[in-house]
Amino acid sequence: MKFLFLFSILILCASGCNNPSEERQNNSIQTTNKYLSFEGKDDQFTGGIKMIPIETPKGTFNVWTKRVGNNPKIKVLLLHGGPGMTHEIYESFDGYFPEESIEYYYYDQLGSYYSDQPDDLSLWDTARFVEEVEQVRLALGLDKDNFYLFGQSWGGILAMEYALKYQEHLKGLIISNMVPSIPDYMEYSDTVLAPKMDPEVLKEIMVYENAEDYQNERYLELVVNNYYTEHIIRMPVDEWPNSIQRGFNHLNPKVYVTMQGPSEFGVKGDAILKNWDVKDRLHTIVVPTLSIGATYDTMDPKQMEWLANEVQNGRFLLCPNGSHLSQYDDQKNFFNGLIKFIKDVDMGEFNP
Repeated sequence: MKFLFLFSILILCASGCNNPSEERQNNSIQTTNKYLSFEGKDDQFTGGIKMIPIETPKGTFNVWTKRVGNNPKIKVLLLHGGPGMTHEIYESFDGYFPEESIEYYYYDQLGSYYSDQPDDLSLWDTARFVEEVEQVRLALGLDKDNFYLFGQSWGGILAMEYALKYQEHLKGLIISNMVPSIPDYMEYSDTVLAPKMDPEVLKEIMVYENAEDYQNERYLELVVNNYYTEHIIRMPVDEWPNSIQRGFNHLNPKVYVTMQGPSEFGVKGDAILKNWDVKDRLHTIVVPTLSIGATYDTMDPKQMEWLANEVQNGRFLLCPNGSHLSQYDDQKNFFNGLIKFIKDVDMGEFNP
């Protein structure tokens, strides 16, 4: 009888005590369910997609955004490059941000594939894009307690310009693969990157450059296979992720050429961004800032490190195996460093 009594007590204790492993698993499931939940969200019907009206000097247009996840303390808005590229180049973020419970927003800027594409070239202006980002921020309810702005390439230019005007709304700033000076980028391309190319290939490219024959298929073939695969995404073209292929297919050439110029080998002609430079203003940025550079990037990684030291609270992340799209060709280093920055700022543990 005593044995049966003790056995029944053990059974009761076992049923009344939580198994630590099961408890952790249940908490994880609850956290995941909450992160993925659309309960109480006004974008449930569209699966997180919002078309946001943007006021411009030329009228009202709509831009496309899509929310992934729920985290009231961490909300990351992704600014794509190009200009005129799309959010699709960031689809790799799906492989890393959700497991860290980071809420993030895909966003096609005005003129890009999923958003309205007006024909008025005067809209493709950096200052106007800054005001667009501010309107998107307000529409999404992002503020200084949760708003992280990520910008890569042209998106990095836009992120810097936004921070220089509206940093009081930011919790963290990430500038990825973009130096603070187009003239310096051009000098690096001409004096460091170009000489590394096969001399015969470079000579042939320059024939097309000098003739301004930028749409020639041979020119594009040379640039993509000898420059892009070394400095944009370090993979053979036939191995490029589908998201990158779609992004290039959907690029709006009117936005791209107006701001970047017609050349695939730098900023040329009368492009809007040709003389862009904010080096002398970076010291006014006080918000925690991450500068991401890569060894094989089109942007000088040393200048990306300088940028991190020039802002008042900066950190530098080098992707040693990466190029311009390090989220693909140096993925582990890229996301480990990016997520650590976001978590450090969120926990109040950020230090340069």
